[in-house]
Amino acid sequence: EFMNYYIMNVMQEYDPELDQLLFYLPLAGSAFKKIYYDPNMGRQMSLYVPAEDVIVPYGASHIETAERVTHVMRKTKNELKKLQVAGFYRELDDLGEPQPYHTDIEERKAEEGGYSLTDDERYTIYEVHADLVIEGIDDSEEEIAKPYVVSIERGTGEILAIRRNWNPEDPLTLKRQHFVHYAYVPGFGFYGLGLIHIIGGYARAGTSIIRQLV
Repeated sequence: EFMNYYIMNVMQEYDPELDQLLFYLPLAGSAFKKIYYDPNMGRQMSLYVPAEDVIVPYGASHIETAERVTHVMRKTKNELKKLQVAGFYRELDDLGEPQPYHTDIEERKAEEGGYSLTDDERYTIYEVHADLVIEGIDDSEEEIAKPYVVSIERGTGEILAIRRNWNPEDPLTLKRQHFVHYAYVPGFGFYGLGLIHIIGGYARAGTSIIRQLV
């Protein structure tokens, strides 16, 4: 399906985001596309997001039904300031300088690849898409959670923005879906299986058998 789309629609126009997705999907087993409006660019954006930057609850089975989806974003000081000036994030004077942060997956990749990680001079922002009951806004007897997008700066824990994530004209208050999940081979949980998982298991087993025979 991906290759057919690529050949029919993208061959004549270079799309680095799609190239990244097509390259990493067979390796990692899962890849994501995020569709959103970027105030800095002034238009809709389609962004490739690697699997390690999308966090969902353990029991989630599908991106559309997950109660919470967290996108780990990294933005430079200038990008963050532009979003604050545009009113997308609230102004804060106590954010300080970006704090270095590396995930366990990034550290493991560096270990396996034989290189060392350098400090990332960017802010780490958790953009949480979740169903919440916000005091003072959703006060009702039922206390039914509604979909919101909450942006949190990791270093200080400060909330940068809280935004409604449903159409105000929708009586069902269904959440607007910003993520598309592509799986190479369906796995046993939320994430798909890639060539690393499929071939890597056989490679380790073959190595173990050869060592035992020797």
